[in-house]
Amino acid sequence: MIDKKSLKPWSWVPFLYLAEGLPYVLAMSVSVILYKRLGISNTEIALYTSWLYLPWVIKPLWSPFVDVLKSKRTWILSMQFIIAVLLASIAFTIPSSSFFQITLAIFWLLAFASATHDIAADGFYMLALDPHEQSLFIGVRTLFYRIANIAGQGLLVILAGNLETSFNDLSFAWSVVFMIISGFFFLLFIYQIFALPKPGVDVVTNESISTQTKNNFIEPFAEFFRKENIILIISFILVYRLGESQLVKLASPFLLDKQTVGGLGLSTADVGFVYGTAGIIALTIGGLLGGVVVARNGLKHWLWWMLIAINLPDFVYVFLAYSQTSNFFLINLCVIIEQFGYGFGFTAFLMYLIYISEGKYKTSSYAIATGFMALGMMLPGMISGWIQQQLGYQLFFLWVCFSTLPAFIIAGFIKVDADFGKKISK
Repeated sequence: MIDKKSLKPWSWVPFLYLAEGLPYVLAMSVSVILYKRLGISNTEIALYTSWLYLPWVIKPLWSPFVDVLKSKRTWILSMQFIIAVLLASIAFTIPSSSFFQITLAIFWLLAFASATHDIAADGFYMLALDPHEQSLFIGVRTLFYRIANIAGQGLLVILAGNLETSFNDLSFAWSVVFMIISGFFFLLFIYQIFALPKPGVDVVTNESISTQTKNNFIEPFAEFFRKENIILIISFILVYRLGESQLVKLASPFLLDKQTVGGLGLSTADVGFVYGTAGIIALTIGGLLGGVVVARNGLKHWLWWMLIAINLPDFVYVFLAYSQTSNFFLINLCVIIEQFGYGFGFTAFLMYLIYISEGKYKTSSYAIATGFMALGMMLPGMISGWIQQQLGYQLFFLWVCFSTLPAFIIAGFIKVDADFGKKISK
């Protein structure tokens, strides 16, 4: 018989993490393509869009107040509505003469709303599911988070490319795209009103604000930094994606740039197709497989394999940069390898963040951990555009691969309980 209880998370987990992933990928990735198409340099793109990571870096500073003021469900729905409005605002300001400054400001607000949504969503996930369900659905949440990523870089970019060709007006084409995604996000918000469960533990206590501040701010920070080997833990979080933090900012500009400057010379629609078709298939397999194997054998068993999977595929960009192939099939094959590795390997990283967040203040601890994760993306990303312009694409991607080494070194000292994430037989 079908276990109805096990089916319930399928009605909300995928959509919750679709809603979490979309604004993030729009701010972090689609903005890069938007600005590249509208003539902004790689150095400026990498620097200013990397600053958009800051809300995720400092979100632990206001994450306690998500617990103090309202239920996490209320925060989730409120932020989804605000995000829909901000996306519409970007659509209206792209055609303006000062579009770069204005849209950056709105992306900044979007990033803060998205980071607040993340705090509530991740806390809600841990409150609404038991530990085994968390392990089982870690692959599902990763999958739909990455589907949002691929949809943003894939379907929306394909649409933008087609509109660029149809209207011969870049600003108008991208305005239409952001208006469409705003409407979609509003529909997602309406659905979540009815789909999100109301777990009994998702409540605001009757304690005073001062007591809540102590319990949800000072004590969670103190508990997190009292963890055994905390310096090692933080170091691992910071370097796990050191290579990707630089790669992600220059991958799309590399694909879009002309071959005369070291790129592959793909069109906007081509770039969208690469990530929206071949990439999503590989990601689906990698993400689901990662969740299944962690649930079966535990995080410790798969940590090293997933670390290899998320970093080794960076070498495909070295091949693409040196060959400058125009073979579209081969380009797609390289993206398949990279996306499969990322889908499989990032599963372990998310599960590790949940693992180190175990304790009395798991929601706040997880927010702190993801703050360090964002810092690990922000700082290297800020200078990646400058590094690329100094080295050129070929040497830059070699540098990216070299940057993955610290994660392997630190992983040798990481300790994980053998049974964490594994289904315990009764």
